[in-house]
Amino acid sequence: MGTAWIPGTVRLGDGAIGGPMDTPELPPRVVWHTTESGAGNAAFASVGAYLIRQGSEPHLLYDPTTDRLGQFGPLDRSARALRNDGDTRTNRTGRVCVQIEVLARAATPFTSYWKPGPNFRALMAAARSWGVPDVWAGRERSRTDWRGRGGHFGHVNVPGNDHWDPGRIDPARLFAAAGAAKAGGTGGAADRSRLRSVISLARVLAAARTDPAAAQGAAAHRADVLPVEKALAAEGLLPAEWADGSFGTRTVTAYAAWQRRCGYTGADADGMPGRTTLDRLGRAHGFQVGA
Repeated sequence: MGTAWIPGTVRLGDGAIGGPMDTPELPPRVVWHTTESGAGNAAFASVGAYLIRQGSEPHLLYDPTTDRLGQFGPLDRSARALRNDGDTRTNRTGRVCVQIEVLARAATPFTSYWKPGPNFRALMAAARSWGVPDVWAGRERSRTDWRGRGGHFGHVNVPGNDHWDPGRIDPARLFAAAGAAKAGGTGGAADRSRLRSVISLARVLAAARTDPAAAQGAAAHRADVLPVEKALAAEGLLPAEWADGSFGTRTVTAYAAWQRRCGYTGADADGMPGRTTLDRLGRAHGFQVGA
């Protein structure tokens, strides 16, 4: 279970902003918004009150100039800052859909002048606690990406929405300012540094097909398998404690779920990694696939 209420935040409103997630089996994500306002304590109070009056509360309100952080509701419930995409309630997509309004303007990306501090690190630690990887997942307003990718999105990337915030913020600065993730975490900066590697498709397949009792063979392929398992964990398909480098039956089941998420069905989603799906997983989570 991840962090629902971030310690030390300013509580905004009555704490009741939304309901349970519609698709908790889908990957966890964060959505970044900008308020298109100034910053500072007066703006923090006025914008927070405005969002409550409008019934469009995010989970969090963040001031990039003071590192002040407010919270409207628990992270494991839905927020109200996104429009629906037809019948899809975008606020309720994923294991969590943590929405952050930043007191800034899209035309001037806040990562160019902000002053992140302990509250920002606490914010990112809370997102990581739900398995949100340090990956900028947003590209276009793609329904496939929105449903299938875990990580960080801009409001501009969410289907059914026509805003262009938060502007051209620098994801690398977001993740660097968050600091290293704790050992055993998924998707943090430390994990990403370990995942920036070339893994062998042949060795991953060999591990997947090896009798789990053959410990020596499993150990030989651990360095290639572990990035794959950590990526599956970051996608919400494999509990982090099962990412042990063995590619056992639980990992096969998780990989089959990844293949189905990529659009494969039947015998094509058998849990045995193929080049196309492994490349897609690697692009999202920082590793390359070799022979």
